[in-house]
Amino acid sequence: MRNVVSDAPRTTLTAFYWAFILYLLLPLTLMMAMSFKDANFVAFPIGDWTFDWYVKVMQDKQFLEACLYSIMIAAAATLAATTLGTWIAMLIVADGIRGRTIIFALACLPAVVPGMISAISLRIFISTIDMPTGTAAIILGHTVHAVPFVVVMALTRLRSMPGNLVDAARDLGADNIVAFFRVTLPYLGPALFGGMIFCVLLSIDDFVRTFFLGGYRPTLPMLIFAKVQGGMSPEINAMATIVLVVTAAVGLYAEFITRRARTR
Repeated sequence: MRNVVSDAPRTTLTAFYWAFILYLLLPLTLMMAMSFKDANFVAFPIGDWTFDWYVKVMQDKQFLEACLYSIMIAAAATLAATTLGTWIAMLIVADGIRGRTIIFALACLPAVVPGMISAISLRIFISTIDMPTGTAAIILGHTVHAVPFVVVMALTRLRSMPGNLVDAARDLGADNIVAFFRVTLPYLGPALFGGMIFCVLLSIDDFVRTFFLGGYRPTLPMLIFAKVQGGMSPEINAMATIVLVVTAAVGLYAEFITRRARTR
C-alpha cells in the first residue's frame, strides 16, 4: 500500500512530462509534415508527399540572400559579444574588484529584459546617437542580447580554473597579456566555443530586435514573416523546417561542447 502511494506522484509527474513534450513537439511535427505536401495550401489530408518545396526553397534567391545576411550579422554580433563577455567575466573574477555582484547583474540584465522592451530601448538609443537603422544597428542589438550568455559560460569555466596555472606562467616570466593568451584563453576555449554557437543561434532567430532596428534588407526571420503575411504555404513550412533542423543540430552540438567542458 505504501509503495502504491509513493508511486502515485511519480506517475503523475511522468504523465505531465510526456504531455508537455507532446505539447512542444506536436506543432513542430505538423509543420514539418506539411512541408512535404503536394499542394499549394496547408491543410489535411496531405495526400501525396514531395520534396519539391525544399527544391524550390534552395533555388529561392531571396531565401539564400537572407540566409547569408543573417549569417553575416550573426558572425559579427558573436565576435563582439564574445570579446565583451570574456572581458566582463575576467573583470568579475579579477582580484581587488569591488561591486562584482553589481557588474554581474548589469551584464546579465539584457537576458532578463523582455524582448519588446529591449528592442524599443535600443531603437531610442540609436535614434539618440543618430545611428541609422540597418546592419550596424542590428549587430548592436544582437550583441547586447548575446553578451550575458557569454559572461555566464565564461564565468563558470573561470571559477573552475586552478589559480596556480596563471601563477606558474608568471613565475616563468609571462606578463598578464602573455598569461591570458597562453593559459587563460586556451582554458576558456571550450566554454567560449559553446557560447559562440549559442550567440549565433540567438542572432539568427532574433526577430523582435531585428524588426525594430532593421532596414530594407531582410534577415531570415524577417523574410519568413513577410511571406507569412501573404498566406501560409508548404514553401514557408519547408523554410521553417530547414531553419529548425539546422539550429537544433547546432544547439545540440553546443550543449555537447559545454557539457564536455564542464567535466574537464
